[in-house]
Order: sequence, then C-alpha cells, then structure tokens
Amino acid sequence: MYTNKDLWDSVLNEMELSLSRANFTTWFKNTSIISSEGETIIISVPNGFAKEWLETKFNKKILESLRNQASDIRGVKYVIGSPSKLPKREIPIEIPDRISEERDEDINQTTSLNKRYVFDTFVVGSNNELACAAAQAVSQNPGKMYNPLFIYGGVGLGKTHLLQATGNYVHNENSKKRIKYLPSERLTAEIVEAIRDKTIENLKKRYVELDLLIVDDIQYIAGKEKTQDIFFATFNELYGRNKQIILSSDRPPKAIPALTERLRSRFEGGMIADIGMPDFETRLAIINLKTKEKGVEFPEEVLTFIASNIQKNIRELEGALNRIIAVAQIYNRVPELKEVKKLLNTYLSAPFRKTTPQIIIKTVADFYGIPQTDLVKRSRKKEIVRPRQICMYLLREESRSSFPEIGQKLGGRDHSTVIHAYEKINREEQEQESMKQELTMIRERIYQGFDNK
Repeated sequence: MYTNKDLWDSVLNEMELSLSRANFTTWFKNTSIISSEGETIIISVPNGFAKEWLETKFNKKILESLRNQASDIRGVKYVIGSPSKLPKREIPIEIPDRISEERDEDINQTTSLNKRYVFDTFVVGSNNELACAAAQAVSQNPGKMYNPLFIYGGVGLGKTHLLQATGNYVHNENSKKRIKYLPSERLTAEIVEAIRDKTIENLKKRYVELDLLIVDDIQYIAGKEKTQDIFFATFNELYGRNKQIILSSDRPPKAIPALTERLRSRFEGGMIADIGMPDFETRLAIINLKTKEKGVEFPEEVLTFIASNIQKNIRELEGALNRIIAVAQIYNRVPELKEVKKLLNTYLSAPFRKTTPQIIIKTVADFYGIPQTDLVKRSRKKEIVRPRQICMYLLREESRSSFPEIGQKLGGRDHSTVIHAYEKINREEQEQESMKQELTMIRERIYQGFDNK
C-alpha cells in the first residue's frame, strides 16, 4: 500500500527526469498530496500560477504517473495550500472577456509600470515557456531564485509585457516593495541629467534603495561608458543586498557590442532565457485573446488564416488584426475570408525591407499635409506638434534610430523630448483604436511607397 508521500515522490522522480531543472523547480517545488476524495487525489500547490500550470500543462502526465502506482485513481484536483490553510482568495488565471481601455491612470507613477501588463494576459507557448516560468518564479521570490534574470528576444515578441507583469505581480503582493521600471534610454537620460545637475550621488542612492530594478532594452547602454560605470556600481550594490534585477535585450549578453566585460559577466551570472518567434498555436491563442479584449468576433477561418500567415512577431500579428477590426467597424460588418486576404496583402506579399528615416519623415509630412520643414521647426502649433511626435515614434519603431539621432534629425531636439513623445504615442497606440488605425495607414504608406498628393 502506497502512502501519499510515496505516490508523490514517484511522480516527482519522473518529472525531474523529463524536465529542465528550472522548470521542475518552478512548478513542482512545495507541492504534495494532502488527501483524496473518492478516486480523486488532492494535490497542494503553493500559488495560483503553479495551480494553473499543473492543470493545463502537466495534468495528463501527473495522472498517468499516479495511475502507474495506483490504478484506481481517476482524477486529480489542485488546491492552493492545505485545506485548513487555504487562502481566502486565489489568483485568477482566466482570460477576461474584455480588458478596459488603457488610460493615464494605468501607469503607476511610482514604479513606471503599466498596470495592464499582467501574467493573466501573457499567452504562453513553446517559444516563451522558460522565460515565463523564470519570470513567475522571480515574481514569487524576488532576489532569491534567479538574479539577475536576463530575457532576450527579437522586437515585438513580448519581452516588455513579461518584465512589467513581473513587476506588477511583486507590487500587488506587497505594495511597500520599492520597484522601478526603466527603458535603458530613460536610464541613460536620468544619468546624463544627474551629471549635468551634479546630483549623481542622489541618483545612485535612489537606485540602490530599490527592491526590484527592471531595465528594458539594456543593449542600448553599450558604448556609453559613464552609464555603464554607474549601472555596474548599482548592480553590485543591489545584488549584494539580495535585491532583484531583471533585464531585457534583443540579444544575449555575449552578443552585445561595446559592453564592458565586467557587466557582461554580471549579466551571464544569473538566469538567461530567450523568447523566440511564436508557433501557430501560440499565434492563434494570442489572436483569440486580443479579439476578446476588444469585444469583437470573427469566423474561425479568418483567425486561422491570420495566425497561419502572419509569423514574424506579435506586434505584426496585432497590426494585421487591428486592420481587420478597423474595416469591420467602418463598414459595420464582418469581412469575408477573401476580403481579409486582400486586406492583408501588405503583410503577406511585400518582402521585408528596412525603411529609412528620410522615407518616414516624408511619409508623415505627406500624410498630414504639411511641409517636411515644419517637422524640424520650433513651432508649438498643435497641427505640427502631433505629427512631429508621431514621426519621432515611427522613427524609433520602424528605423530603430536612437533617441539622440531622432532629436538631431528633427531640429536638434533634446533626447528627453523624443523619449516623452515616444512614450506618449506608444500609450495612445495601445489605448485608442483611432490611433492604431492612423499608424497602420502611415506604416502602409511607408512600406508601399504611397505618395499622398
């Protein structure tokens, strides 16, 4: 006769052999069989993430393993904690029918985190499974699991979502935790301003007092010696205090050029996880989630077509879906599959090519019917300021120009002005359907060579 401990030890032994150490530790640590209800085994798990993951990813394997030891077992049930110590509230892992529009209050002014980025709305697939598992493990035990956590992958694959979801989870669990999310360009801007104002010691003090520091796109500090020096000192101080550091990049540490060896060594000393291109199943799940968020419905054949043909990244996938939604709203009807194929011809037939800043500036000016020279003037007229901000945003997104480079191209403006414009338009693209449609039309002109005469 097997005891509960014997049964679960057998399951754990099988799982440990078939999983990576990171995955096994993340999902099976602090689990146990605590009782049974008829032919159903009750398994205790430490939190909502583990519960949802075991139910959706490992339930079949767990049940098979249990039945190998006791054939009368028919089912498995997962509970958070033990029956006598169940929390009053479990963490919901459900896809909401609709997520509210993003507003300014969605940005936590203290942490700079966007509250809409949560684990519940991050679609997990084979391309990001390890990165998500590591991020969730860190969120539950910041400073103790993987430090630093370094996540890398291409543009538009969900790195920012995952980083901010981790920060939001930590903040929601303990609002007293001192957390800061920074794009690396913002980090550099703060350091430059502190040097200029002779307040660098105050800046260092603010950083090292954090419990969790998140820096997005860390590759952009490469070649900036002063920024690297200050970040290295901050990193060491936080690490020495067991404070969590999370970084993202478009490439692994060893591939970042002009990065000092001592920083590269620090980055490689923790957990490195990559996010790859999503497979078909993941792309389809993302599309289904996005349509539910927006409160729209399309035939399954339309969603399958989009998921099958838009493969580059999640951002492009959302762009294609937004185009279909825009047409549906304009004509107040659901487009048929043949119409969808025609609408997405830009994404399907046009070969990828990198645009140039000159093309972007000309396209934006033509789109809004203003001279290109107006974009570089010091005019504060509303009809000029907004196109200029959109131009700054597209120069960053489509040509990957640095913030200082964009400032130089548009009248020698300070890079902090460009950062402000980028962040403003980025928020509006997520928040407003009209802005999404506007940017989609401009992008089409950029890549198709439309001339708005």
